[in-house]
Amino acid sequence: MTEARTIRDAVEARLARRHRAERRFQLYGLGAIVLAVAFLVLLIGSILYQSVPAFTAHEVTLEVELDPALVDPRGDGSEASLRRGSYNTVIQNALQAQFPDVDERSELRELFGLYSAVNAARLLNTVVDQPELVGARYAFSFPISDDADLYLKGRTVDERRAAGDGMLTIIPSEADVTLRADSPAFQPFADAIRAEAAAWADAAEARAAASWRSAQETIDADTREVLEAEAERAGALAERLRSRLAPDQALVLDAQAPSFLVEADGGVFRVRQISADRTSALAETVIAPAGTGAAERWTAWVLETPAAARLITDRQLVWVRALADRGLIENRFNTRLFTNADSREPELAGVMGALTGSILTVLVTMLLAVPIGVGAAIYLEEFAPKNRLTQIIEVNINNLAAVPSIVFGLLGLAVFINAFGLPRSAPLVGGMVLALMTLPTVIISSRAALKAVPPSIREAALGVGASKTQAVFHHVLPLAAPGILTGSIIGLAQALGETAPLLMIGMVAFIADPPSLGFSGFTEPATVMPVQIFIWSSSAERAFEARTAAAILVLLGLMILFNAVAIYLRRRFERRW
Repeated sequence: MTEARTIRDAVEARLARRHRAERRFQLYGLGAIVLAVAFLVLLIGSILYQSVPAFTAHEVTLEVELDPALVDPRGDGSEASLRRGSYNTVIQNALQAQFPDVDERSELRELFGLYSAVNAARLLNTVVDQPELVGARYAFSFPISDDADLYLKGRTVDERRAAGDGMLTIIPSEADVTLRADSPAFQPFADAIRAEAAAWADAAEARAAASWRSAQETIDADTREVLEAEAERAGALAERLRSRLAPDQALVLDAQAPSFLVEADGGVFRVRQISADRTSALAETVIAPAGTGAAERWTAWVLETPAAARLITDRQLVWVRALADRGLIENRFNTRLFTNADSREPELAGVMGALTGSILTVLVTMLLAVPIGVGAAIYLEEFAPKNRLTQIIEVNINNLAAVPSIVFGLLGLAVFINAFGLPRSAPLVGGMVLALMTLPTVIISSRAALKAVPPSIREAALGVGASKTQAVFHHVLPLAAPGILTGSIIGLAQALGETAPLLMIGMVAFIADPPSLGFSGFTEPATVMPVQIFIWSSSAERAFEARTAAAILVLLGLMILFNAVAIYLRRRFERRW
């Protein structure tokens, strides 16, 4: 009895351990799923957050005067004359009319930097299509520069506003303007600058000390020289910053310090220097005042981001804000992102060219890889004799599926372009390269689908008198079609996301116009979505960051569409035995 109880206890203990192991395994699996979903949500969330600025764009609408002397230089109203017009000058005149006090060359250069000159081509096309506009005024809308757009979206400049204290008197002079208050109204800003300068000076001194110590410890003369030079630069910076800390000296504002703007009496002034008693400031006029020169209410406008750390200047920032306050700037859905091809200007760049190139390239890949791959799979699985030659072919197909994609790009460059002389950067060549890369995937998945059809289907067809070909094409192939279609579509989706092989055949070129969707489009220069993403991600302009994320979303959407079609076809035609 004791022995039986011992055996039963041992069995129950082993059973309990097995149950605990099964529960642990289930928890591990659940944890893996939760972790994968969390990473997926984090990835998609970060891409969505970065792409938000790309889906909207600020556009400015100006009343442009289509002066016949500018837009119709020949005066005959012909298309040739209209195309020789100075439409950029027309836009510049309309923009300058909003700020008539801007007349210096440097200021005009900054003002005209608020938009891209490429927009003049849109105005040209509008006038050519509607020649009756010549001599009239026309409300022309165009995107503002990418830096101004990011500023209005709050992505580049940290700023704050505060009501000024006391009466402010505006005293103009030949070069500058003196802003005089009846109290130390500029003290809060000066204190903030002094505190920030003290922190920067401490950091510079610490960096200088660390560089000096490293220079003393190194034995390499070149390295010591570099470290000593770095220490001297950091020390000089610390001295310049310390010079701002004296409370009894005037505070000079340069490009390394936050900008201080004053809005008063209908004008905007950029402060250059604050007096030692903090009751007056020397400033330059950005927008001329409209009143009498005294303001009971005024606003201190502080740009925390120094001018040296941003691409939009103080004047441009003020002008953009003035246009927005006048109702001339509106934030709209960015249709150009989906209708334009690539551009050097981020505000005009779109994915249409790359999307068209991707469609043409995948179409060539599909027309080549799917028929050839399915035909090869049918022959190898159903008709080929099982000998050493077919074994070698099967092994090589499996090995080709693991070859890095860039190798296929090198093959395409050597064979299709160098040997056959096909055009570079063309969807035809890109599709042929991707077809070579996709063929092993299509063959392997198609053979697996054919092998999954029960042998009884073949035996029944042969038993009623069907030939081998009839049994395969009339019975086996229709039943294997869902698996073949699924594998083919997944292979095409993989080809859609490839970048390396297409870089080797020149599809990294800048393409300003999308290829045509006709037959000639297969040989025209083009790029594809993954390459477009690669190009934008390496661009210097910050606005391309958002457009890179938006292009990734478009590519993911195409991938999801391909996989959804594969799932639908599998469920639609799936057979169970």
